[in-house]
Amino acid sequence: MLDRHLHPRIKPLLYQCVRVLDKPGITPDGLTLVGFAIGVLALPFLALGWYLAALIVILLNRLLDGLDGALARRRGLTDAGGFLDISLDFLFYALVPFGFILAAPEQNALAGGWLLFAFIGTGSSFLAFAALAAKHQIDNPGYAHKSFYYLGGLTEGSETILLFVLSCLFPGCFPWFAWVFGALCW
Repeated sequence: MLDRHLHPRIKPLLYQCVRVLDKPGITPDGLTLVGFAIGVLALPFLALGWYLAALIVILLNRLLDGLDGALARRRGLTDAGGFLDISLDFLFYALVPFGFILAAPEQNALAGGWLLFAFIGTGSSFLAFAALAAKHQIDNPGYAHKSFYYLGGLTEGSETILLFVLSCLFPGCFPWFAWVFGALCW
């Protein structure tokens, strides 16, 4: 819901950073992998209740996710890069709720499971629609900067990042956040 409005404001900042990062040894896929490796640290940090540390690596992961795409658009998008990016994004999005489940299973397991279920449902329909859009050559001018058809909705990347930030700042509220956000995904 917010991505369409935030992307035009964020893109110029990302492109400024990418001009500095556009060096021979730095690749979009490399940024994707480094961002994912940093993001994976959120799992043990959340499980241990280190919510501020988890918040920092979550934000770094999302920053690198934006930079890898901006660098790819500057150099030329590739199918392999788009595949790597979306695959690792989906894994990252799943490990954050799992970290909250591990942190307090009795409090967070059902709500975290619901959120994971919602993520799988929306992720599956998102990818299935993208495959059909490619097969039928359906264009999406609203998200022309994406590697494949990007189906917008009520809960997109910006809202998910906000969910993760709020959950790290107010971990006792994670179950409520997860129940509500999971319902909004449908």
